[in-house]
Amino acid sequence: MAHPKRKISKTRRDKRRTHYKAVAPTLAKDATTGEIHLFHRAHWHEGKLYYRGQILIDKAEEAVA
Repeated sequence: MAHPKRKISKTRRDKRRTHYKAVAPTLAKDATTGEIHLFHRAHWHEGKLYYRGQILIDKAEEAVA
């Protein structure tokens, strides 16, 4: 099995890890509700599930039916 021939110094290890960064999530604003949500994802607003400005699921209608 592969294993390191020499000890990797803290500096060398940390230099490699500088490229692992946290990125801020891309947020979008829904045109119909004005709600801020994650890009390319559906979001709930007042009991309704919205995606790209259209209602996918309405909890009020499901409760009655």
